Amino acid sequence: MFFAPLIVFFFGAAIALGTVLSAVRTFVVPRSTQDYLSRAVFRTIRLFFEVVNRFARTYIQRDSVMAFYAPISLLTLVPVWLTLITLGYMCMFWASGIPTWFDAFKTSGSALLTLGFAPVEGLLHTVLSFSEAMIGLILIALLIAYLPTMYAAFQRRELAVTLLEVRAGKPPSAVEMIERYYRIHSLDNLGQMWQTWEQWFADIEESHTSLPAINFFRSPTSDRSWVTAAGAVLDAAALSRSILDIPKDARADLCIRAGFLALRRIVDFYNFPYNANPRFPNDPISIRREEFDAVYDRLAGQGVPLKPDREQGWLDFAGWRVNYDVVLLALCTLTMAPPAPWSADRAPQHIHDFYRQRRETHGSEK
Repeated sequence: MFFAPLIVFFFGAAIALGTVLSAVRTFVVPRSTQDYLSRAVFRTIRLFFEVVNRFARTYIQRDSVMAFYAPISLLTLVPVWLTLITLGYMCMFWASGIPTWFDAFKTSGSALLTLGFAPVEGLLHTVLSFSEAMIGLILIALLIAYLPTMYAAFQRRELAVTLLEVRAGKPPSAVEMIERYYRIHSLDNLGQMWQTWEQWFADIEESHTSLPAINFFRSPTSDRSWVTAAGAVLDAAALSRSILDIPKDARADLCIRAGFLALRRIVDFYNFPYNANPRFPNDPISIRREEFDAVYDRLAGQGVPLKPDREQGWLDFAGWRVNYDVVLLALCTLTMAPPAPWSADRAPQHIHDFYRQRRETHGSEK
């Protein structure tokens, strides 16, 4: 009988410690870290939102529903953590002499919420009560401090997405971006765009992995998405390097590399399988040759200077696209991005089916 309270005490301490570590991994550690409790909360709430979305008939309706997904999931973390802290300390209070489980629950809840209606006696109970109250205050303070940092990163991301509409249209299109730059006689100025978006990719790689909830914060309007914007810029850079007859600009190469590395780091957080060293044509892309030819003809019809070797242009473009094709579609599916050319318009709608397909494909490749 002596060992039963001791086991319960350490069990409760393990629950409390695991909960604190979950909050630290989610709010404090400045890198991408796996936290299974936070993941479980987000996945559970995602299932609820997917059920609700079955009744939505249009994308705008689905987008309106999903706009609440990330905020609700994020705010749900705190009650979950507080509940687990309460249960953990309840076990410790009972194991340390509180006569009944109900009294232990009242004592734990009173200490956590600093209500004070359940006074404690003795050194051990006082230490437990003070430590629980301190943990509760820290968890609330972490959330309060976390939100401004997250929204600052969100605003930086969305500023670039909004400005892209001026250059690439709505929804963002790589072809339209090139056409607009050509119409204002500034194809030579595309290098500034690649440099700006290289920095943008570096920023989202840091912010969207250390603060993963931002991935699911949707743009202010339903027809914008940071994922489709990223895809349009990457495709424009790939087309620029493969078919535009302009001087070579290494900034386009750096932008593409920064882009696919950022997207890969983000999907790594969700354990999404992909080939880290893809090669075309062994690794196919979602863009069909006919689509590429249609773009080539469209740009040629606008008078855009193009390289004469279309076949080599296709191989060069596919060689760039294969680096980010799979992860781009994965993020489109994961975030339920709005329809956009060469990205969300071909991404599977159901994330669970997409994960299963990729795991099967990845397994067969191995």
